[in-house]
Amino acid sequence: DSLIPEYGGNPANIRGYESRLKVNISDVRDPHSMKTLVKGHDFLFNLAGQTSHMDSMADPYTDLDINCKAQLSILEACRNANPGIRIVFAGTRQIYGKPDYLPVDEKHPVRPVDVNGINKMAGEWYHILYNNVYGIRACSLRLTNTIGPRMRIKDARQIRQVLTGKPFEVWGGEQLRDFTYVDDCVDAMMRAALHEEAFGQIFNIGGGKRISLRDLADLLVDTAGEGAYEVREYPADRKKIDIGDYYADDSRLRSLLGWEPRTQLRDGLRQIIDYYRPRLQDYL
Repeated sequence: DSLIPEYGGNPANIRGYESRLKVNISDVRDPHSMKTLVKGHDFLFNLAGQTSHMDSMADPYTDLDINCKAQLSILEACRNANPGIRIVFAGTRQIYGKPDYLPVDEKHPVRPVDVNGINKMAGEWYHILYNNVYGIRACSLRLTNTIGPRMRIKDARQIRQVLTGKPFEVWGGEQLRDFTYVDDCVDAMMRAALHEEAFGQIFNIGGGKRISLRDLADLLVDTAGEGAYEVREYPADRKKIDIGDYYADDSRLRSLLGWEPRTQLRDGLRQIIDYYRPRLQDYL
């Protein structure tokens, strides 16, 4: 991890596990570092990325460096230093853009609505290309909204607002989304890494039940037993890159890898609230 302050890396995330991990503080944009780090390993779970859609529009070159150029450097490091490695790439549903139909399957056209989506699409296809041409076994999971303990909340996120007694905003509120609890996401990634038939493939990952953002806000407040929110008009600068409703058809992932989500949304929110309440100062 580069531990860039804005990106959410936090030593508190691995408290109690330090003896079981080796942490290297470096940046995926450093090709020399990556060449050393990929040696001698069987698997690479490639979750490195710049995730902010608005930041990608304000600073497209940084997004290009991290989500596109650095991904090529990682794959080149694997090709030259460890061609037998297996890679699971964290893709994104954002590359679909505004859906033509719902639920969205992997055959849906890809037409990103922001710089982040374009660069993530390129990063994904570099992985598939290196799988097909160089035999670097790689696959991609197109993640939807992944939630769980240890996610970044230090900026004005809903969880932080609820736990600090401040109202949060809901923009629009009628948009439909699906959510994947982090344990279910990890399970999907592990299954993908261990199934030979997954390599060269792209999979959607969903979370079961879809929900509107307004209903999600109600569920969060009800689960926490506190909090309030205000419904606002969608900001004009963000509306231009909003995709509207989205929820995934993840039947390929379920049928090929035997995956299914096990954590209900309410249970996931409860675990998030219970995690942060005694640890809030570590994440502000």
